Amino acid sequence: MKNTGVIARGIVTPIFKQNDDMVSLICDSLIEAAENDGFTLNDRDIVGITEAVVGRVQGNYATLAQISKAVRERFGWEENNNETLGIVFPILSRNRFANVLKGIAGSCKKLYILLSYPCDEVGNELVQLNTCDEKGVNPYTDSFTEKEFRAIFGKATIHRFTGVDYIDYYKEVAGNCEIVFSNDPKYILRFTKNVLCCDIHTRRRTQSKIIKEGAEQCYLLDDILNKPIDGSGFSEFGLLGSNKATADSVKLFPRDTHKLVNDIQSELKKRTGATLEVMVYGDGCFKDPIGGIWELADPVVSPAFTDGLSGTPNEIKIKFVADNDFADLSGEELNERIRESIRNKKDNLVGNMAAEGTTPRRIHDLVGSLCDLVSGSGDRGTPIVLVQNYFKNYAST
Repeated sequence: MKNTGVIARGIVTPIFKQNDDMVSLICDSLIEAAENDGFTLNDRDIVGITEAVVGRVQGNYATLAQISKAVRERFGWEENNNETLGIVFPILSRNRFANVLKGIAGSCKKLYILLSYPCDEVGNELVQLNTCDEKGVNPYTDSFTEKEFRAIFGKATIHRFTGVDYIDYYKEVAGNCEIVFSNDPKYILRFTKNVLCCDIHTRRRTQSKIIKEGAEQCYLLDDILNKPIDGSGFSEFGLLGSNKATADSVKLFPRDTHKLVNDIQSELKKRTGATLEVMVYGDGCFKDPIGGIWELADPVVSPAFTDGLSGTPNEIKIKFVADNDFADLSGEELNERIRESIRNKKDNLVGNMAAEGTTPRRIHDLVGSLCDLVSGSGDRGTPIVLVQNYFKNYAST
């Protein structure tokens, strides 16, 4: 592969079922694909495994009743309680949050839902920002009850991709609830002093603000089902990263994934002689340029990876060096001087102009995003992705 750079291959596998031997099935699928499709498995190739199949094999599920009980236990409430609860900044998603919402609603007498606007944390629009401008609404300062919000925006709240009005939909799912709107999480305390923060990447900052403002109790989604309840699954991330499994259950983010990736690495070494890197990946971290939706609804891109995927890339920008350091060169002389620059680059190029434009994202985040794009979330049937030549560069050829 002298003239080929990074290659990402989706690997077709059997349908994984609960209690399957994941290590054997994944290794079998990789070796069979290599033999049938004419490629080899090499040192520093990367194997990505989607978190969805890991959670399924683990049987890492929870019912709505178990979610309700987990919330009551966390807040210290009796089963037949008369409590109110507020949830703050849930994302707008039928797959990601509707079942979670139904389970949370079953824990209390009345639920208050605080939605951010004009969009949720991952970019799903409740209303368009231009509409806020037209209505003279400032999302940074203005808070509303549902009646006030509807009086201003009417039915401009229908999601342009799904066709769902999430205000109506979440009210239907939750039952006895009231929806309010603000980007100030402290607004929820006007209605209840018991709060569950449902945002993902901003959750600890949100919690800190609410606690400082005087909440009686304030927890995070990763505080719910981080231990089993009545035989449920569980995860270190609790309900974060969960999604709908059936009408009355969710699949949780997988657990114990560090052992899995190391076991697969060891088995592949035993069977092929090569040391491959292995990771479990969830949502990639990228943004849709048209809809403005961030893909990253999971708490992390990768909950576990082998040691070779730690750190960040240390790369020079070839076009910068070619335009500035070697602008008077061409042909093979230019090519060789570029290769020489790569071979002799410093171990840490942070702040060096030669690295300008090479965003230092973590390797496992970059590779996880690549894997997520390759495997997709639909019917490709490739929950395993093999990435080759990732650690090669222009000087390696």
